[in-house]
Amino acid sequence: MTIHWCGTGLSSGPGLRRLLETGQKVVVWNRTPEKAREVVGDLASDIRAYSLEALTAALEPGDIAVSMLPADQHVAIAKACLSKGAHFTSSSYIAPEMKALDDDFRAKGLVSVNEVGLDPGIDHLMAHDLVARYRASAAYHPDNVLSFFSYCGGVPKIPNAFRYKFSWAPAGVLKALRSPSRSLRNFSELRVNRPWDAITAYDAPLPQPESFEVYPNRDSYPFLTDYRFDPAWKVRDFVRGTIRLNGWAEAWAPIFAEIEGLEGASAAEVDAALTARANALLKENAYAPGEPDRVVLFVSLKAEREGRAVFHETWAMDAWGDARGSAMGRLVSVPVSLAIEAVQAREIAAGVHPAPHDPRLIARWMGEIGKLAQYLHRVDHLA
Repeated sequence: MTIHWCGTGLSSGPGLRRLLETGQKVVVWNRTPEKAREVVGDLASDIRAYSLEALTAALEPGDIAVSMLPADQHVAIAKACLSKGAHFTSSSYIAPEMKALDDDFRAKGLVSVNEVGLDPGIDHLMAHDLVARYRASAAYHPDNVLSFFSYCGGVPKIPNAFRYKFSWAPAGVLKALRSPSRSLRNFSELRVNRPWDAITAYDAPLPQPESFEVYPNRDSYPFLTDYRFDPAWKVRDFVRGTIRLNGWAEAWAPIFAEIEGLEGASAAEVDAALTARANALLKENAYAPGEPDRVVLFVSLKAEREGRAVFHETWAMDAWGDARGSAMGRLVSVPVSLAIEAVQAREIAAGVHPAPHDPRLIARWMGEIGKLAQYLHRVDHLA
C-alpha cells in the first residue's frame, strides 16, 4: 500500500515526515519538486512533479492518496482514487461534491476520510468526546438546556500590531472573511454576512486566564447531527467559530472596509484583489525564521437544569512553535497521518467520512495530539 502525499505547503511537513520516519512507503508529489525536497528531501526517496494525470497513472489498488492541495482539487483526486481502487484522505471540510461520492466509495469498499486536521479535525474529536461523556454522566436528562461552543485559531505567539501573522495560505484567510455564517444563539438562528458583524469576547480556561475575540464561521447547524445531538434536546447555543487575539477587529478594520468595497465585483475581480492584498499583507506579517506561531482551541459543552449548571466541560488546547516546527503544521498534518494509519488498519468504514467518533480512535488520537501541544486539558468547570 503506497501513500501518495500531494502538497508540501505550510501545514504538511510534520505529518509527512512522521510517515516517512516510520518507514511507510510514500511518494511525495508537489508542483515544484524542489520545494518538496526542502521539506522532506532528507527522508523521501521518491519526489515527483504533481499533476492529476501523473498521480492517476501512478495509483494502484489499495493505495492512499492524500490531498494537502487547495480544497478545490480534492474531488478530482477522490474521483481518480475511485477509478483506480484507491483510498482518499484530506484535512478539509467535506464539500457537497465529495459527499456525493459516498455511495461510490461504499460500493467499492474504499474510504474517503476528510476533516482530520486541526479545525476541522481535532475539534471534532473533542466534541464527540464531550457529547459521549455528557450522555454517560449522572447529569444527563432530556430536560437539560445545552450550550455548545467551539473556537479555534492560529495567532502569533509574540503579538504584533496587526494582531495576526499568516501560518497558512494568506489569500484563503481573506476569502474566508467573505463567507456568511449560521449558528444558534439563545434558541434562535443567527445569520451573519461578515464575521466583523458578530465579534464577541471569550474568556479562555487556560492556566493563565486569557480573553480573546471570537466570531462564528460557516454553517454550524449540520454539526448538530454530526456531533450526535439528539433532535429532542433543548439547545440554547451551538456555535463553531474562529478565535483571534484581542485588538484584532480594530487592527483589521481597514481590511474589512476593503472587502466590503468588493461587493458587486465579479468573482475573478474579487479573487485577484484579495490575492494581491494577501500577498502584500504576507510581506508585512509573515513569521520570521524560527519565530513561534501559536494555536488555541476550545470546545465546550454545558448542560443546565432549572437555571443551574449540572455538566460543564471544556477541552482546552494551547500550542506553539518550537524546535519541531510550527504548531499549525503539527496540528494539521499529524492528525492526517493518524487517519492514514487508521485507513491502513481498516479502522474506518468504507464511504465518505469526517473525523471519527469511535471512542477508541478518539482516545488514541488525542493521546498523540497531547504530544504535539504544550497544553491540552479537559477542564471540568464544576469540579
